[in-house]
Amino acid sequence: MTTTLSVERKTGHDCLLWGGISGRPERVEFPCSRVGESRLRPSLSEPSMNEEKKPAEMPRRRFVTFSGAMGAAAFLAGTAAAGSAAAAAGPVPTDPDYGSCSTPPPGGAAPCPPAQMQSLCGSPADKDPLWQDVQYCANGTVPPPPQPKPECLRTTANYVVLHGKPENHHNYLLLPTCRITGIECPFIETSAAPNYWNEAWQTARSGGSVPVQYGDIGLGINAQGARRYNQLHIHMAGIRPSTQRRLQELESMGRMATQPSHWADPANQAAVSGPSGAGDRTYRILRLPNLTQNLFTLLYQNVVRPQGLNMANQTLIVVPKMTAAGFAQEFYVLNSDTSLHDGTSTCDYLLVYT
Repeated sequence: MTTTLSVERKTGHDCLLWGGISGRPERVEFPCSRVGESRLRPSLSEPSMNEEKKPAEMPRRRFVTFSGAMGAAAFLAGTAAAGSAAAAAGPVPTDPDYGSCSTPPPGGAAPCPPAQMQSLCGSPADKDPLWQDVQYCANGTVPPPPQPKPECLRTTANYVVLHGKPENHHNYLLLPTCRITGIECPFIETSAAPNYWNEAWQTARSGGSVPVQYGDIGLGINAQGARRYNQLHIHMAGIRPSTQRRLQELESMGRMATQPSHWADPANQAAVSGPSGAGDRTYRILRLPNLTQNLFTLLYQNVVRPQGLNMANQTLIVVPKMTAAGFAQEFYVLNSDTSLHDGTSTCDYLLVYT
């Protein structure tokens, strides 16, 4: 079977990602400004929470074509044989035709962005510290000094789990074993991408492999301009009881969407307080019965694209609904960006790390 991915400019400022991912045709639209924008921050100092970037537009059509006997998803991951050879040889090849992940992680190759999307999603040769931690957990590549070896709390084909900072029993990170810089990578919106949010919930919940030991749990990801490192990571941390109460109050008032198609409606925007003295921030709020759908896809299709926003500027937070009886089998999904009045590009206002 021959499958084609193409990134091409439409009329105006929209681009398309075409492909036959997971054995069926697929079409993902995204702003052309996402093609060619810088992947790495100039320093590792913490950026301003409201920092905005203005990446350059892509001036031409860019086509990506690939084929594979086992289908597109298998190709996106690269070949297991090539990955094993790379692990044995040491340094990751930097040839642009090299698959996607640096090597297939334990358990087989995960579906990853193709090498031709490195300008959008990062290169396996990148030196981001979190990516180097992932490589150590996935294939034993020791980080260069003075970076210490991380403690690999869990390693699977799709993700690794590490300690957050500060290290405690309610602050962890889930990171893809693929090279994915962050929320700006359009691959994560496709059906070929693993469901990292559900993986995070199953990991962090009570009884999970790395449970967050806190009264209420929160999952979150920062916008590109509000993060310190450039390997996609979902924070798994605590949530203040006041946040849980506020969300249940908003639910009782009908102030949140129950269908993704209504997520961006102004009626479903509400203020939620952060830490004492930090003030309120405005979020778009959606209630879901489960996390079986890709939240990156839902966000892009129902908020970012129809509102003419940039995926790179979005923050996304998931709060499992908890009652006195325990988990209530529902999730509050919050999104914000600085285009909203009192909006934010970071999940740090709601998550508890210390």
